[in-house]
Amino acid sequence: MRIGLVGVGRIGAFHAGTLRRLPGVESVVVADADGARARDVARQLGTEAAVSVAALLSAGIDALVIATATATHPELIRRGIEAGLPVFCEKPVAPDVDGTLEVVKYASGSAAEVQIGFQRRFDAGFRAARDAAQSGALGWLHTIRSTTFDAAPPPAGYIPGSGGIFRDCAVHDFDAIRWVTGREVSQAYAVGANRGDEFFRAAGDVDTASAVLTLDDGTIAVVSCGRYNAAGYDVRLEVLGAAGSLCAGLDDQLPLRSAEPGEPFPAGPSYRQFMERFRAAYTAELAAFTEVAAGRAASPCTPQDALEAFYVAEACELSRRRGEPVTISEVRR
Repeated sequence: MRIGLVGVGRIGAFHAGTLRRLPGVESVVVADADGARARDVARQLGTEAAVSVAALLSAGIDALVIATATATHPELIRRGIEAGLPVFCEKPVAPDVDGTLEVVKYASGSAAEVQIGFQRRFDAGFRAARDAAQSGALGWLHTIRSTTFDAAPPPAGYIPGSGGIFRDCAVHDFDAIRWVTGREVSQAYAVGANRGDEFFRAAGDVDTASAVLTLDDGTIAVVSCGRYNAAGYDVRLEVLGAAGSLCAGLDDQLPLRSAEPGEPFPAGPSYRQFMERFRAAYTAELAAFTEVAAGRAASPCTPQDALEAFYVAEACELSRRRGEPVTISEVRR
C-alpha cells in the first residue's frame, strides 16, 4: 500500500514515521506547504516528497492522511474523496460546526471512507473501560470523570486559530465519553478561568476549564482540562458504576503524586507530552486506517462522530460565555 501524507509538522512527521513501519505499507509520500520541510522529513525517513498536494494526489497513492492546520482540513478531505481515496484526517474535521456539516454531507454521498483521528479510541485503557461499561460489568453508570491537562501551554500564535479550549482540547474528552459509554450528551454547563499567560485572554480563550455534562440516560460526566500542569501530561477517564469502577490512565507514569506517607504509587517518570502518552494508540489508530484503506473495515471514527463531539464543545463554549447550562439541541444544526 502506498500512502500519501499532507502536513509534516510535529504530529504529521510522527505519523509519517509510524506509517513507514506498519506492515502492508510499502511506501509513504509526503507533502507540506513548506517544501523544504517535506524534503527533510522524506530524507530522514527514506521516503518520497511531493512538491504539492496536486502532485501527491497524482503520485499513485492508495490512501490519504491529513495532518495539516485545521482550516485546511475540509478542502483536503474533499479533494481526497474526489480522488476516490480513503482519507484519515486529524481532528477536528473543520474549525466550526457549519464546516463540519459540509464535510459530513459530502462524505455521506461518497463511497470513500473517512476516518477522523481521535486516538483515545485506540488506547488499551480506554478500550478496556469501554468494554466494561458497555458489557454491564460496572452496573449502571452514575459518574464519569475525564481529565486532560497539558504539561505546558502551546505557543501564543497557536491559540487564536485553535477554536478555544473546548473545541481544541476537551473535544477529545467529549468523544471518549460518548464512545466509552455509548450514550449521547444532552446538556452542558461549563466554566473557565485565566490564571496564566495573557495571550489566552487576548484570544477570547481560557487556560483552564471544567464542564458538567448530563448524558441522555442521566449519567453525570465531569470534564476538567487545562494548559498549565507542570507535573506532566495527564489524561485519565474514570468510569464509576453501581457495581464497580475503572480508570484509564492510572499507571506508573501518571503525573500525580499521593499525599499519603510512604505511598510509592505512581513510581515512574511522568508523561511529558501527548505523543509519549499515546504512542501505542497512534500506531493502532493508523493500523486500523490501513485496514479501512484496504477495504477490510469500515471507518472506526466517522465525520459524524466528530460532529457529535463538536456539538458538545460548541455547547460548552456557549455555556461558558453565557454562564448558564446549554442543551445540545440548542447548538445542533
